[in-house]
Amino acid sequence: MRGRRLAARRIRIALCLLVLGSLALSGHVFAAGRTSGAKSWRGPHAGPAACPSKRVIYVGADFKNGGIAGIYRAVQTAATELGWSVSKVDGQGDVATLRQGFSEAVRSHPDGIVVGGFQPDEVSDLVALAQSENIVLVGWHAAEAPGPTKDLFANVSTDPFAVAEIAANDALSVGARTPGVVIFTDSRFAIARTKTDRMKRVVQQCGRCKLLSVEDVPISSAAKLVPPAVVRLNGRFGRAWTHTLSINDVHFDNMNFPLKNLGRGDIVNVSAGDGSHKALSRIGSGLSQQVATVAEPLNTQGWQLIDELNRAFAGERPSGFVTTPLLITTETLRGTGASPMELDIGYKDAYRAIWHAQPVANKVDCSSTSPQR
Repeated sequence: MRGRRLAARRIRIALCLLVLGSLALSGHVFAAGRTSGAKSWRGPHAGPAACPSKRVIYVGADFKNGGIAGIYRAVQTAATELGWSVSKVDGQGDVATLRQGFSEAVRSHPDGIVVGGFQPDEVSDLVALAQSENIVLVGWHAAEAPGPTKDLFANVSTDPFAVAEIAANDALSVGARTPGVVIFTDSRFAIARTKTDRMKRVVQQCGRCKLLSVEDVPISSAAKLVPPAVVRLNGRFGRAWTHTLSINDVHFDNMNFPLKNLGRGDIVNVSAGDGSHKALSRIGSGLSQQVATVAEPLNTQGWQLIDELNRAFAGERPSGFVTTPLLITTETLRGTGASPMELDIGYKDAYRAIWHAQPVANKVDCSSTSPQR
């Protein structure tokens, strides 16, 4: 049995690398291997030099979400390279708190705002106010797809379709021969709905699989709602429930103990985002029922957010860069260390080369108030 599981794991890792390779060829340009220096960097090599003395506010939907918190830290680090200041607003998973924080951010007249983990249409009137005052808005997981939107100069994200497919295919490659799948989602977010729809399709197209239920559990309430949901699902489906997929690691933060208390150590859990520290720790231990996560390269994306803001301030177009998701398993953690998504792809050197290059004949005009799209 152990030999078959190991063989299955090796097969799915190989499949993941094949998928990542095809994504890179199709323009989803995040290097999936451990290579040296900037040679593996396939992101932007050209752009405006650093605009001086900008002030940015990061408005995060809920800092209990590891991805939102991780992106903030990366944005802070990248902004330091340009001499910019960054402050934060924590929406705490509450609509009223988020709205109040976003309003205060806009009325403090920063140069730019990073929309972290929520859609701008949740505060559409305040977005309109920000735009009228020429505040540049960029987002992380703030739309259903990466790239510019009507509200954002650029939305930074991996391709949610790719994330969902990698997670679902990985989960279905291990465990029971006839998987019964429960999906946990948070329908408040467009990117979560996109991931959920694609995971449902993968399960439904699997001839030996059955989609048992889609559970709509807000990430902000996961600690309270997941444990009783586990008891209810086990009572409803019993041993037919063999696999769980989720749009975020947070749902699995609160699932292991309820499953163990029910004697359900057989259930396989895989997350379609974002590679939180808690998730990496439990996956790396090899003791958790969460056997994989599809991680966002958060540090690279944080630096990209600052680069996109700098392009907007200089009146240039978005970079068009889209990072590729990474499947993280116990095996990949043991092979690459504690932070496998922080691969040596040279993103820091690449962005530094862009920001700190100041050719005399091509000085940057940062006075533009109408960034191109």
